[in-house]
Amino acid sequence: TSVATAAGRSGNGDAFAMSTRLRELIRSVRACKTAAEERALVAKESAAIRASLKDAESQYSHRNVAKLMYLHMLGYPTHWGQMECVTLIARASFPEKRIGYLGLMVLLDERQEVTMMVTNTIKNDLKHRNHFIAGLALCALGNICTAEMARDVAPEVASLLHSKNSYVRKKAALCSVRIVKKVPDLADEFVHGTSELLSDRHHGVLLCAVTLALELCVLDQVHVTHFRKHVPVLVKILMSLIRAGYSAEHDVGGHADPFLQVKLLRLLAKLGAGDADASDAMSDVLANVASNTDGSKNAGNAILYEAVNAIIGTESVGGLRVLAVNILGRFLGNKDNNIRYVALNTLAKVVAVDTQAVQRHRHTIVECVKDSDVTIRRSALQLVYALVNDSNIKTLAKELLDYLGVADVEFKSDLTRRIAQLITKYAPDRRWHVDTMVELLIKGGSYVAEEEARDFVVLITNSPELQGYAGRALFRAAFESEQHSNRFQLSAVAAWVLGEYGDGVVAQSTRLQGEVNTVIAEADVVKLLESILGDYHAPPAVKQVAITALAKLGTRFKTQTSAVRGAMGKVGTSANVELQQRASEFCGIFDRGPALAVPLLERLPPFVMKSKEALHGVAGRGKHEGTAVPSAPGGGGGGGGVGDLLGDLTGLDDSLPSAAAGGTAGGADLLGDLMAGYDATPGYAATPTGASVDPLADLMGVMSMGGTSTQPTTTAAADPFAGGAAPADPLGDLMGTGPPSLVPQTRPQPAADPLGDLMGGIAATPAAPPPMNAATPASAAALDGGPLSKSFVAFAKDGVEVSFVCEKPDPMDPSKTTVTATTTNRGGVPLLGYVLQAAVPKTMSLSMRAASGDSVPATGAGRVTQRLDVTNSQHGTKALAMRLRLAWNAGGAAVVEQATVDFPPGL
Repeated sequence: TSVATAAGRSGNGDAFAMSTRLRELIRSVRACKTAAEERALVAKESAAIRASLKDAESQYSHRNVAKLMYLHMLGYPTHWGQMECVTLIARASFPEKRIGYLGLMVLLDERQEVTMMVTNTIKNDLKHRNHFIAGLALCALGNICTAEMARDVAPEVASLLHSKNSYVRKKAALCSVRIVKKVPDLADEFVHGTSELLSDRHHGVLLCAVTLALELCVLDQVHVTHFRKHVPVLVKILMSLIRAGYSAEHDVGGHADPFLQVKLLRLLAKLGAGDADASDAMSDVLANVASNTDGSKNAGNAILYEAVNAIIGTESVGGLRVLAVNILGRFLGNKDNNIRYVALNTLAKVVAVDTQAVQRHRHTIVECVKDSDVTIRRSALQLVYALVNDSNIKTLAKELLDYLGVADVEFKSDLTRRIAQLITKYAPDRRWHVDTMVELLIKGGSYVAEEEARDFVVLITNSPELQGYAGRALFRAAFESEQHSNRFQLSAVAAWVLGEYGDGVVAQSTRLQGEVNTVIAEADVVKLLESILGDYHAPPAVKQVAITALAKLGTRFKTQTSAVRGAMGKVGTSANVELQQRASEFCGIFDRGPALAVPLLERLPPFVMKSKEALHGVAGRGKHEGTAVPSAPGGGGGGGGVGDLLGDLTGLDDSLPSAAAGGTAGGADLLGDLMAGYDATPGYAATPTGASVDPLADLMGVMSMGGTSTQPTTTAAADPFAGGAAPADPLGDLMGTGPPSLVPQTRPQPAADPLGDLMGGIAATPAAPPPMNAATPASAAALDGGPLSKSFVAFAKDGVEVSFVCEKPDPMDPSKTTVTATTTNRGGVPLLGYVLQAAVPKTMSLSMRAASGDSVPATGAGRVTQRLDVTNSQHGTKALAMRLRLAWNAGGAAVVEQATVDFPPGL
């Protein structure tokens, strides 16, 4: 093998090391046929180098360091030879110093303490008469200089900025950049030298000086003010570069030193920002650069791009900005995607400064939306969003809707959300708003967000003159989209609007001028809703909307009552329990006659609209917060059904308090529905305090398997529709539960949830209003003057016990509760790495302090305490609810436990 051949030539390892040159080592490594053979060769060479390094007077030290650098490049450890670099640097010979400094930069970095040993040698070399040796020291500092080294050598480097040798001045300027980055406090030492270098005639020195000036300006605004007086000099240099003839030394792609031009333009942009005088001084040269630079090659495009940035960043006149935008418009027509991408991102910055100038290139920007490159499409879309205003909303909305039909799947969700925001923000009138939103529902399909559908419903409820028009438009869209299984948002909104305003949809008196002449009969509306109920593609939440809409139309379409009852009967055999229960309850309501059905299924009041400024910022927004309206019987306490995709369709506050006294929301508790199922109790009985639904059952990924206790209610109820004794239950024995008591009231109230009786209302149990003379447990305790402090065991299992002590820190604010959790361990094994985590519903806020420790001693020998501060925004209507997660390590085994906390009433 090559190893044997090399060893045979050298005779022994030491001879091999001393006779092998770097090129021979490289040749031997390349000749290795396997990785094992290469490792054997490297190991043998490393051993020979080690032996050679022991000889302090060895004449092959520089060769050994060169070979160490090669081995380092191959990925083999070379830390054992790093000190040899320090030895070579200290020698007087230039070849040895050169290898030593090269090894220092390759084998070491600033994190290693060995660099501290070379500081004195470097300082001496900076003062060396040989400018090449001084240049080696400056190169080393520019690569591995630490903050400590920078403080030591800063005076020497600053003095070298005034050197007579351009080679040294250039390297000193680059080294100064590293020093001011490491220690910004030293920047003042280099300002004077940098100012002198800006007048240097050597291109290399000037390039390094401009780089150093840029770094100084970034560090401190004071330096920007200092360098502004050099703007005329910089302008003169840039103008000379533009007018310079051909120079082989500096020409790149037909441009004189484009690297220096780019740096000068960046510095001018920094100096002209926020200063009108400096901007005026450089406006002519910027116009010259923008007008006379050839953009056919990449070097020219780089100069033009920096010129555009300089024009945008300075206080330029309008004509210059138009010129800059036109250059970016030419970039958009370039075949190179990189240039187009840069142009789009730069135009996005210009929009904030001069929107009108960018509008001239709107057509080109819209064409970029259809580009094959995904990054171009994404950048173009962001720019189109920024270009939309009141005057072009119709044109750009049409373009965006057309693109929505062919857009990639990953773009559709964000695109539909953006289009809906722009429509809501810039719609010229409500009729156009309705038409465009219907088209968005058709083309967006399942990618339309629930919040956008909610906002559309809110708009319709607040536009009485358009309710019939919107219903007919949605009817046509839903009828034509029956074969499209992904348009369930359209089906849900259409069903909701037809259920609320179906009588206006079929009425001829609600037709508008210029409206498509569509004759819709009552039977057509009922058949459409029946088709939604029979569509096996439709999600259960959409069918819940449709069945409630049918029930509402059953009280308004007198000729279709039997058809509605027939459709209800079919749904009554559905495999979906929620749909089955709703259908059965609606049938029970119809059996009682119009006296009960009409007030229960009356039209919902208009929902309060939110301001455009607060709701529809194009830059982005979170989930819509809701609007509170009064609670309705059967409407629930503010939530939807289980898995309700449109349960919060109209954007009402999810945390709206119910009218229940003492604690939980009636039957439609948000967390009860979303996290732990729903209350399946039929009828209209008041929900007991301490409902059986776990409000946090799935908060941490598991369902609560244990039951919770209920407290029976003793409140008597009278029939709200009769003046005497309560008659038979209108829903009696529908679910086999016996007659529930009805809540006394005079007339139905507006629904708390805009879709409460559509998505979670009839199935949910409404809350009973408290008696006028009743007091909640918390208020009773306050009246009695007793302390509001309660303790109980929140968790106990296998000897681990967590007890809660709950106190009210502020007597004037009963919504705040301070909980002190104390964990004890009565088992025989200590709990290590103990962590207690807690979660509360979104109607509450939780703040946890740090625990007193992370281990719980065995046999009750110690305890761990932790403070939790809970604020219940619906104190008096919803009880405290909390989910715990406990984790620890016992005997080498990891244990994780979860529990739901049952707080005592009154908190």
